[in-house]
Amino acid sequence: MLMVRWLRGWRIIAACVLLALGGCSALRLAYTQAGEFAYWWLDGYVDFNGDQTLRTRDAITRWFAWHRRTELPDYVALLDRAAAEAGQDATPAQACRWFDEVRLRIDRAVDHALPDTAAIAASFSPEQLNRLERKQAKNNAEFRGDFLQPDPAERRAAAVERVVDRAEQLYGRLDRSQRERIAQSLSKSPFEPERWLAERQRRQRDLLLILRQAQSGALSITSAADALRTHWQEVKRSPDDAYQSYQRRLDAANCELLAQIHNRTTPEQRHEAQRKLRGWAADLRRLATPA
Repeated sequence: MLMVRWLRGWRIIAACVLLALGGCSALRLAYTQAGEFAYWWLDGYVDFNGDQTLRTRDAITRWFAWHRRTELPDYVALLDRAAAEAGQDATPAQACRWFDEVRLRIDRAVDHALPDTAAIAASFSPEQLNRLERKQAKNNAEFRGDFLQPDPAERRAAAVERVVDRAEQLYGRLDRSQRERIAQSLSKSPFEPERWLAERQRRQRDLLLILRQAQSGALSITSAADALRTHWQEVKRSPDDAYQSYQRRLDAANCELLAQIHNRTTPEQRHEAQRKLRGWAADLRRLATPA
């Protein structure tokens, strides 16, 4: 999904800052280098030509200037709040509210990027869109390797390791008992990677259709931006009723899991989480302060 990839550089930042599970180190350095990272990531999908390179770099620079000016102060306040709450037990409802907080800020980030995204995407050649399609197929193959291991035991172990790794980025090292409880919780998860992959492929096909219509002139830049905005809404909420029902069950299970992981942490682990959250808030406060 090019639009998602287009925004992935700052979505990584959002996840790192807001959820504190992204594993970013040296946050200030990561943020200042994120624009360059985002450009090269995107270039790997479509191989920008000279004019597209200039326009893309300019769009990314302007996006980060806006984000630094308007969004980072809000992130600081959010991290301060998270640090204050991290010392107490959590409920699944609280965890869900934090997910909603993250989604709200990602929505703002996406919406601000859409006009430039549509304008540059309309300049893509058929060859570039074919390259994107091949890249999607490669990513889907990697997805299968990461999430659809033929051996059920291997698949379960990989799922546990992903969750443990993310939790340890915030709380520090988990002990055996905590890891085992995560494994027990995940064994009851409604997560279905096959269904997720099918939905992912649907989104990819829909996005390619929009981009090809924009490239052919069938959509104006304004109409393409509107179509991408609709596509983003469908990324968040599938038009398929059955998938919507599945997503609600999965969201509820993930909120429950997050609360369980937090509630099983030791006082020392919670202190470590608070230390990291406050450190990230301090880093972002410096970034948000005009020179």
